[in-house]
Amino acid sequence: MTQLVLASTSPFRKALLERLGQPFSTVSPDTDETRRPGETANTLVKRLSEDKARAVASQFPDALIIGSDQVAVLGEEILGKPGTHERAIEQLTAASGSEVLFLTGLCLLNTTTGRAQVEVVPFTVKFRSLTARQIENYLRREQPYNCAGSFKSEGLGIALFEAMKGEDPNALVGLPLIRLITLLNNEGVDVLGNQ
Repeated sequence: MTQLVLASTSPFRKALLERLGQPFSTVSPDTDETRRPGETANTLVKRLSEDKARAVASQFPDALIIGSDQVAVLGEEILGKPGTHERAIEQLTAASGSEVLFLTGLCLLNTTTGRAQVEVVPFTVKFRSLTARQIENYLRREQPYNCAGSFKSEGLGIALFEAMKGEDPNALVGLPLIRLITLLNNEGVDVLGNQ
């Protein structure tokens, strides 16, 4: 079987990919994640997921490389990783009682053929109406400062939500496995058929 590589050091993406039962390597992609002027959220996550895969391609001449990137969108604003407690408070206060659209870019790059399959998987979350105290308590407990939109749904972040809708809940964590399985099938990798 062709080598499978995850171009990410995210423990959350790694844990998701492990669920498929396929051997894989992880490597940190060195990419500039700065949004370009006028770049839409959709275009941004598509570009970054492919950039991450291509950033490590030279190290793996015969591999399938998975790149992924995610942003949260509230109205017209892209919510990236907050980085600070204060910015996280701003993000969660703005999201309170609102719907937030999460866009996850996914790229599967075949370094043998050069073929890149790139998709964007949407997932929508309806936030509960949150008090300042609830936001503060959540941030102190989870410290999600390196997560788009200031939350981790795989932890206490699930308590922030009133409803979720989308085709793949894994997309919310950062790696849409349902779509990835389709991309792998397109490259001849059958995760159910491989021993």
